[in-house]
Amino acid sequence: MKNIVVLISGRGSNLQALLAASHAEGWERSLGLRIAAVLSNRADAAGLQIAAEFGVPAQVVPHLDFTGRDAFDSALARAIDAHRPQLVVLAGFMRVLTNGFVENFAGRLLNVHPSLLPAFPGLGTHRQALAAGVRLHGATVHFVSSDVDAGPIVAQGVVSVRPDDDEASLARRVLEVEHRLLPRSVALVANGDVWLEGNRVRARPGVAAELAVFAT
Repeated sequence: MKNIVVLISGRGSNLQALLAASHAEGWERSLGLRIAAVLSNRADAAGLQIAAEFGVPAQVVPHLDFTGRDAFDSALARAIDAHRPQLVVLAGFMRVLTNGFVENFAGRLLNVHPSLLPAFPGLGTHRQALAAGVRLHGATVHFVSSDVDAGPIVAQGVVSVRPDDDEASLARRVLEVEHRLLPRSVALVANGDVWLEGNRVRARPGVAAELAVFAT
């Protein structure tokens, strides 16, 4: 069985999408994959309750208990390694990770970001998109690198920006794309159908069409 560990900081909507997909699609039975644990840096993260509802072990590693990023990341890495994961997924994990942490999990650390990277990294992506006047916006699943919101792209989902969009309406549609894009990306990477080769993402024949989502 290949284990997946998910890191969260807040509401856990992408975690819920992952857990729902894993149950609906029978990941354990059909792919030999399971979400083995959920870790959070915040004890008040709503996603911890979602993990409990799906019967997935959850643990809090509070970042405020540590004197710096290195100490926290070391403790977080130890908590992750206890589950021997094939893949670690950042699903709304709101911490900038140290280079040492990223290097330790190189090639098996995924993040979902609410923009079409490399456009609009960081926070406030929907506000940035509206201010820039782009016609297309969306979400990206990528391997994590030492640079924030960077790294080789696994998959992207696209939505049209409507003339009457505000941040809230655009965010809702992008989140729907994230909920479709992340579970499929995680399954493909964890199962070895998509992988990192150097700084390029490779996929077995026939998978490429599954790495793009287009929504209205």
